[in-house]
Amino acid sequence: MSRQERKLKKILKRSGGRGSNGTISVRHQGGGSKRFLRTIDWKRSKTDLPARVLGIEYDPNRNADLALLQYSDGERSYILRPEGLKVGDSVISGENVEIKVGNCLPLVKIPVGMAIHCLEIIPGKGAQLVRGAGGAAYIMSREGGLVTVKLPSGEIRLFPETGKATIGQLGNLDWKTRIIGTAGRKIRMGIRPTVRGVVQDPRSHPHGGGNGRSGIGMPSPVTPWGKKTLGFKTRKSKKYSDKLIVKRRR
Repeated sequence: MSRQERKLKKILKRSGGRGSNGTISVRHQGGGSKRFLRTIDWKRSKTDLPARVLGIEYDPNRNADLALLQYSDGERSYILRPEGLKVGDSVISGENVEIKVGNCLPLVKIPVGMAIHCLEIIPGKGAQLVRGAGGAAYIMSREGGLVTVKLPSGEIRLFPETGKATIGQLGNLDWKTRIIGTAGRKIRMGIRPTVRGVVQDPRSHPHGGGNGRSGIGMPSPVTPWGKKTLGFKTRKSKKYSDKLIVKRRR
């Protein structure tokens, strides 16, 4: 491993699901093998500078694979690997570059119907959407400085035409078919066991209590803290990006 590659990796600190006061704030987290956090270039800010793919790497912190790039000036960085990108391929980011898998362009320069990933919601902030394995969004139309994009969830949303996106569908398409197999592997992934509420005691969960098998005893299932689930909306009623949603996923 070169010195530049070492700079792109650092030990991922773990909290075990505990907050600053030491109590568990996120359940079912703990254990797990030591991991390195890879620094990924979400902004693709080195424009008009070609880069060669040195290798394809597994990332334990996400379901998509990574591609290690080396730019013509010697600098190295990681990006998410789209399907079809191989070792030795050349990629580039810029406004007037070729429409090719792995290249990064503004949305206004990408043809309608093209599969894309790593979209920017706010131009210059870096990729925020379509970052999971096998994900792909599709450009539907352009009008008045805005681009209509269909996301993998089925939601249709408007984006500023100056925002960047990367060409292609993300790789590792068959990640959903993996079989974890053992409880020990789940622990090594940092995921602790999950226990149903109805088999807990009533002090630990609102669904608990009763003799033998019993239902939850209330009109709607709730969280351990009494909040409704199954249809209860948790999205902010006045989110900044609501005005850009043309059609919701449901």
